[in-house]
Amino acid sequence: MAQGPILIFDKSTLQALNPDQANWLDNFFMSNITPLFYIETLADLEKEVKAGKTPEQVVGEIAYKAPDMQGHPNLYHLTLIWGELMGKGEIVMEGYPVVGGGKPVMYEGATGIIYKQSPEEEAFNRWKHGEFLEVERGIAARWRQEVESLDLKAMAASFKGIHQAAGRPTKLEDIKALADAIIDGPDQEAVLRMGLAFTISDENWGNQIVVRWQSLGQPKIREYAPYFTHVLTVDLFFCLGMAASQIGSERKSNKVDIAYLYYLPFCMVFTSRDDLHVRTVPLFLRADQSFVHGDALKADLKR
Repeated sequence: MAQGPILIFDKSTLQALNPDQANWLDNFFMSNITPLFYIETLADLEKEVKAGKTPEQVVGEIAYKAPDMQGHPNLYHLTLIWGELMGKGEIVMEGYPVVGGGKPVMYEGATGIIYKQSPEEEAFNRWKHGEFLEVERGIAARWRQEVESLDLKAMAASFKGIHQAAGRPTKLEDIKALADAIIDGPDQEAVLRMGLAFTISDENWGNQIVVRWQSLGQPKIREYAPYFTHVLTVDLFFCLGMAASQIGSERKSNKVDIAYLYYLPFCMVFTSRDDLHVRTVPLFLRADQSFVHGDALKADLKR
């Protein structure tokens, strides 16, 4: 079976597919399965489910349709950011998933890497059969609590001044340009510290990262940490978009949806049926990437 284009999907797209269409998806595409997809799916265990289905049934149906032949779980974005900022290695952002758990091996004079099944893949295999561990139920409960505790209105208010000083842009394209301009501003240490506030909550680690950056001559953040810059751009864009009332601050799940954009560097095609993704994803794509609406993908898989 030939390897197809590398695809990232959100939960809304997979839920819209029937099992046959999901099978064709796994045939024609190599899927990068983001940590957010696993977390969102698991969080359904804590939801009140309509139409007479139990949460376990809903999660099992999603897991059953998830790609397994050509599906690869991407490492968590905060893990990647920490490694990049601490000089553990370059993050390659050329449309391929960043997979963990590889073990170098040698066989008959040739070297290679063996990847063991990740905890997420192992869990998904159990979920297909309705088998859930108590630790997973606890994670689901904590995730929903974290989402509910988000204060998006306060986040929007904290960026009102920046938005006003920039002339109150309303087009999402202009808001993305403003986020880029902030990151390329003259005070690069302030940019680094702002990005750390979004990502690395541990103060000790944050201070070590700043000291390391200073010891290297305080290079431009965009050049020093390209993936960190990408994630920071998404976060800035989201906050400025809320300040401009172009992204809603009432729907807390918007923060979850925008986080899918963290993983855009690791795919060739992104597909979703979510309105926020439809409006924002194309602004962050490279020239060699595509956005496909989930309904269009479903129609093609049906054909």
